[in-house]
Amino acid sequence: MLRFCLAALLMMGVPGLPVAAQQPAPPSSPLLHTGESGSEIAASARPGDGPEGQEPLITIRRQVSEVNLVFTVTDHHGKFVRDLTSKDVRILDDGAPPDAILNFRAETELPLRVGLIIDVSGSIRNRFRFEQEAAIRFLDHIVRPQSDKAFVIGFDTTAEVTQDFTNDLSKLSEGVHVLRPGGGTALYDAVYYACRDKLLKSDDPRANLRRTLIVISDGEDNQSRVSREEAISMAHRANVIIYAISTNDSNMKMRGDKVLERFAEATGGRAFFPYKISEVEDAFTSIEQELRSQYVVAYKPAHFEANGRFRRIDVEVLGGKNYRVRARQGYYAPMDDQASQLSKPNAGATPSASIP
Repeated sequence: MLRFCLAALLMMGVPGLPVAAQQPAPPSSPLLHTGESGSEIAASARPGDGPEGQEPLITIRRQVSEVNLVFTVTDHHGKFVRDLTSKDVRILDDGAPPDAILNFRAETELPLRVGLIIDVSGSIRNRFRFEQEAAIRFLDHIVRPQSDKAFVIGFDTTAEVTQDFTNDLSKLSEGVHVLRPGGGTALYDAVYYACRDKLLKSDDPRANLRRTLIVISDGEDNQSRVSREEAISMAHRANVIIYAISTNDSNMKMRGDKVLERFAEATGGRAFFPYKISEVEDAFTSIEQELRSQYVVAYKPAHFEANGRFRRIDVEVLGGKNYRVRARQGYYAPMDDQASQLSKPNAGATPSASIP
């Protein structure tokens, strides 16, 4: 009798009792929506498939490649060229033209993230005070409180942040003023640290910003635990342009000056060698002008793979004119797990290195 009653209830469909029934299969061709690199992309089924007419969402993760490149162009007189279009420029990414140019524009108002790195080792005492004052005037001219931020690092054997990211010019000035000349020189460690722990982590890496390091040093290094190329590698990962101002006043190009040139050329920046004290401020003025005279291009690279490999970038102005282009030499393709990418030895540092 009990079995008979239960069977009758099931046939009547009384609410509250589980009913095993075969449901229709979901549609096999959801509608896909494209998103930005690394973002979640929602795929929705056809209308009416969900309860009470709602559309169920299927979350799909996929990597959409897009490269943002900042570069400057000068003519044979060294004057900035500001009227180019995308048709005037050829870009090669890993030896191949991009699949598509997504955006191209001359950019003077892009928000800045500026790191000022000042060598406070014993070798730069002669012009130290003047360079401090010139650096303060530079920050005062370049940092717009409504959109830009800067930080200050002094380094000898270790790197010390005397002022973290801020748009407060008085705090930045104080961060420069408190620096005092000290001991040895760990330039590579300071550059690596500033790129990895400050500029790489300052904002969303996909944000449309200019990340710049201004390095004031003689370029000599005798204390670093990472190499010069490892520091450059981290600058590439953080999409940082390095400008260098040499403190060498010997009127001869020294070994350290070549190091500064390497940092600048690899990242699309420029090295300055002001042998006279009066030329130091001219160098800062040139950097300021360059930061306001750049192009920004976004493109989709051909044959792209998210494998963490370094991809070389070449930029050329067409038409046979004697133009010079300054741009970073390349970038590292992202990986699915960015955290593991940064921890690998080829990511820019030896595993045992301990950066302050």
